Amino acid sequence: MTNVLLIIQLLVAIALVAVILLQQSEGGALGVGGGAGGGMMSGRGAASALTRTTMILGAIFIGNSILLAVVVGVNSEGQSVFERNADAVLPDLPADDEPSDGVPTDG
Repeated sequence: MTNVLLIIQLLVAIALVAVILLQQSEGGALGVGGGAGGGMMSGRGAASALTRTTMILGAIFIGNSILLAVVVGVNSEGQSVFERNADAVLPDLPADDEPSDGVPTDG
């Protein structure tokens, strides 16, 4: 479930970046489509469609972010990432004071 949500998040983020870069600049020289010619994206219809698409993708991005936080929070079982990794890497140590080879020490 988490992997599917992460893939959706990545695709929405890429689409959001593309739609934002397609929008005409309000001023300055940073816009891609800032030229005055009758280009591919001209007119108020294209601007409102891009604005609407940006708002929809932004809402999906925020909703998916909240959903990811909830899903990961439920699966974490109250442990941090460091605690889960430490449990996986470190073996369980014997509880008694004797060495693991079974030879008692007199000292």
